[in-house]
Amino acid sequence: MHIHIVAVSGSGMGSLAGLLRELGHEVSGSDVRFDPPMGPALASWGVRTLTGFSPAHLEPAPDLVVVGNVCRRDNPEVVRAFELGLPVTHIAGALQRFVFGESSPLVVAGTHGKTTTSALCAHLLDRAGFSPGFLIGGIPRDLPSSFRKPRGSGARNLLHTPGLRRNPPFVIEGDEYDTAFFEKTAKFLHYGAEVAILTSIEYDHVDIYASFEDYVAAFRRFVRQLPEHGLIVANAADPKVVEVVEQAACTEVAYYALENEATHGVAPHWLAAPAESGATGTSFDVFAGGAKCGRFAISLSGQHNVANALAALAACAQGYGAPLASLVRPLAEFSGVRRRQELLGTPRGIRVYDDFAHHPTAVSKTLAGLRRRHPQGKLLALFEAKSATACRKLHQTDYVGAFAAADVVLLAPLGREGLSEDERLDTQQLASDLVRAGKQAHAFTDLDSLVESTKQYAANGDVVAVLSNGAFGGVQERLVSVLEG
Repeated sequence: MHIHIVAVSGSGMGSLAGLLRELGHEVSGSDVRFDPPMGPALASWGVRTLTGFSPAHLEPAPDLVVVGNVCRRDNPEVVRAFELGLPVTHIAGALQRFVFGESSPLVVAGTHGKTTTSALCAHLLDRAGFSPGFLIGGIPRDLPSSFRKPRGSGARNLLHTPGLRRNPPFVIEGDEYDTAFFEKTAKFLHYGAEVAILTSIEYDHVDIYASFEDYVAAFRRFVRQLPEHGLIVANAADPKVVEVVEQAACTEVAYYALENEATHGVAPHWLAAPAESGATGTSFDVFAGGAKCGRFAISLSGQHNVANALAALAACAQGYGAPLASLVRPLAEFSGVRRRQELLGTPRGIRVYDDFAHHPTAVSKTLAGLRRRHPQGKLLALFEAKSATACRKLHQTDYVGAFAAADVVLLAPLGREGLSEDERLDTQQLASDLVRAGKQAHAFTDLDSLVESTKQYAANGDVVAVLSNGAFGGVQERLVSVLEG
């Protein structure tokens, strides 16, 4: 088929384009820009890229048009597609049509940890010989790309014992964001999960969900959609997860938790007892059903990444029959995903990390993990509020506690315009509150001043964490260069 993708340059849509090319289709895609890394990647995958949005991009008419969720109904290509009566769908619809019918979907859902955990699952299943397909919302360091069609049938070669899937796994990040302007439902509701991981539920995407209950309702629908033979691997330490999973339609629920965490009335089948933590990562003992299964290690820092690793181990072992012993070495070799605690450089002995964290919980856990990994020296947090949720006052007070592990907090201008003064995050007020909490904190009106201030504060042995779910104006790369001077 000839498939045309409108707004193809995002990480999810670009990966879909590559996946469709791997499946043998002719793919074209349009967008306003084709910046690195996605622009060159699309070209290398054989995707024909078209700059801008124009009805002419639909000549000759494609067999299918896939519309990105950033598009509005007045997009010229979308308008023309409907005028011509062309088949139109979204990313979830395309995956339903071309991928899920031949695979067993492993869907990683939750407010936090989706990208790292889905990359972990794909990596572990791959190293265990299952040849999984996958579509990851980031760039995994240990896989050749962020996508792959299902190639093998490792699960089929196992004994057909109860609970094991009959089709090869396809790992996908279960986004609760909506699919497209013409289909305002969560993406993960279209994925047909057989195995699901549910990491956490905290209010997010306030531009899509009017209230926390509306947000939770999407997860309730998700767990009710799992088939009776499905499996949910659920975080027992999150009370909302426990509440939601009680409504699951499947008969098999495997709770997981870290040692000494409150588990809200449920008994975890999978338990991790952290053993050692340092500059090279974290080791922990794994227990399943009360029996010790051995010591595991992961190169990432932070208790949240131990939880992510435990969830991935549980899904791979209990969901697809991967022997735990075969996952010890692959877990230790997992080096993460770009923009998740990614070490960009060490100019003059200053470690500069880039991370996607933007929700207060993610900010808190990321900084705590870095502090645990590098207990010496100052920890500087550079933060850009970019997402629809982060830019609003919803978490104004929560951000004060989120930066508890940092010594210095430098706040960038909001990365989103058009919000009224009453609804937007007040970075000046946040800086004042952080100072009262004993931090050195400043809110800047431009990025040049923020970079210069970082240079003045940072010294040999310090850690700089650059936190944003956006591009942050290229601050990350500038910092490495400036700190070298």
